Amino acid sequence: MLDDTLLDDPAALRRADHDRALLALAGSGARVRTALRLAEAAGLDRLRPDGRPRAVLVAGHGSALTAAEMLAALAGTASLVAPLPPTDAAPVPRTDRATPPAVFTAGLAWQLPGWAGPLDLLVISSAAGGERGLVALAEQAYARGCAIVVTAPEGSPLAEAALQVRALPLPFVPSADSSDAPADDGEHGRGAEPDLPAEDPAALWAHLAPLLALTQKLGVTPLPYDALAATADLLDATAVRCRPDAAAYTNPAKSLAARLAGTVPLLWAEGPVAGAAAGRFAAQLAERAGRPALAGLLPQALTAHRGMFTGQLGAGADPDDFFRDRVEEPDPLHLQVLLLRQTAEEAPAGPGAAGPGFGGAPEEEDGGPAEVPADDARPRSFGVTRAHRLAAAHDVRLTEYASRRPEPLHALVELVALTDFAAVYLGLAAQS
Repeated sequence: MLDDTLLDDPAALRRADHDRALLALAGSGARVRTALRLAEAAGLDRLRPDGRPRAVLVAGHGSALTAAEMLAALAGTASLVAPLPPTDAAPVPRTDRATPPAVFTAGLAWQLPGWAGPLDLLVISSAAGGERGLVALAEQAYARGCAIVVTAPEGSPLAEAALQVRALPLPFVPSADSSDAPADDGEHGRGAEPDLPAEDPAALWAHLAPLLALTQKLGVTPLPYDALAATADLLDATAVRCRPDAAAYTNPAKSLAARLAGTVPLLWAEGPVAGAAAGRFAAQLAERAGRPALAGLLPQALTAHRGMFTGQLGAGADPDDFFRDRVEEPDPLHLQVLLLRQTAEEAPAGPGAAGPGFGGAPEEEDGGPAEVPADDARPRSFGVTRAHRLAAAHDVRLTEYASRRPEPLHALVELVALTDFAAVYLGLAAQS
């Protein structure tokens, strides 16, 4: 059950936000700026690459892998970017019975592909820097002759290992209030599962910023010279639009959270950039709101998720007895399709045509992703058109959000920042 009154009560939101997720997201832009500045100070600006690597392998877990998937979407087919997820896990023995158990991720293990060698670059990214498996992976890559870059907190075992294997060490930027954040024994705290703590929702940007700065320097990602600095500005603009004291009807993240309440979301995307945003949103809905969601790329999502429309969740009609008493029954779950896109095309010309914003409404310079009206006259791909027809045929609500930023990185940032806030708001309102 969603408490929609809480969404318009900033004080109640702050009380419900035990682990300061909203504050962490609001500081994402500052973390990007700090990460870029520290990366330059660490020697990235003095890097003189001798050509592009054959492949960029990115190892980590959680949002570090999400950053790798976003890098792959931005690099496209010009370069091979391969995320390296953990392949195994082992228990970490306690040194003292009085100490709490080690987090599960400390015992994860990674393995380099058999083809990795001197022509390849391995990037290891960790928010904790204590994973033994990542230290072993760095040693394995050094033995293979790979170039190595490590992003980890200063003074951590992984940062120390980076010096031993002649890697380029880049500092991981923690949240501004990570040192004095209060303990949380609630749904998202360590008290629920001590060895499976919730991840900082803004850690993604501390992983992604140095990764993009590196790959921009290497020529792996074709980014304009000022694209990364503008990313921080876009995150700040989203934080202002989605701030807790903005009313729900003016706050796009609160509106999206209310729209998804009581539904099973299908997160569809057109193109790899929007697909990365949809995958991130599904993970955040599970992590922050405790809600399942299915993410998929068009056009294959239409065939993969078709059965959801023809099953019990799709049709609006109730096959059971129409006259039975439903007063004590919870509202049934229904599908909600959220379609994410990047649409950088020019506005149609002619009298009555839509203006710079969708539906004829003027779009502010930093207006963020806009909800596309169902009767929008702009050209659509056949996959998007078929998605609208499928939803309409089965009485399923389809909501389309599009970023009109021409730069793929900026479109990705806008979509991810909006949906991150929406996932946090949905979780806070649902658990109250």
